[in-house]
Amino acid sequence: MTFLLFMGLHAYSQPLQTVDQVDIEKYMGRWYDIASYPAPFLKGCRCTTADYEIVPGKKFIRVTNRCIRFKNGRSKIITSQGKAFVVKGSKNTKLKVQFFWPFRGDYYIIGLADDYSWAIVGHPTRKYLWILSRDSFIPTDTYNYILKITGEQGYDVNRLIKTSQNCDSAK
Repeated sequence: MTFLLFMGLHAYSQPLQTVDQVDIEKYMGRWYDIASYPAPFLKGCRCTTADYEIVPGKKFIRVTNRCIRFKNGRSKIITSQGKAFVVKGSKNTKLKVQFFWPFRGDYYIIGLADDYSWAIVGHPTRKYLWILSRDSFIPTDTYNYILKITGEQGYDVNRLIKTSQNCDSAK
């Protein structure tokens, strides 16, 4: 038990490692939230997506997050729009995301499939974690591989909550 506790603390004390580089053009588009750490702003959400778009002539990426909240048999689409700024010298692996001025949050790409079919996004304090996919479903073996990567980065994979992508009903 002490060894496991030590290993957990050791992994957490290490800086969060990003991927080597990100082709920002390939990263643009729709991502589905497959699983994430619980966050107050996502409470009750399902069918959560994030869309990234380079805005011509601007020095930021437009971020549009959407989810559906079901309540009392009714659904409501929740949308929030923000901006992401690439951190200079990070080879596009670190972004600063802003949904409310003047606050910007860290967005580190810590895992990425060679074909950009999935991504792992974390925060240097390990308070936030998202597993994203280009499809609303991810194969079990791929998900387990992603869990291995996140665990090696010092994240508690038991805290992950899978995001329902069943958008037809509140079931």
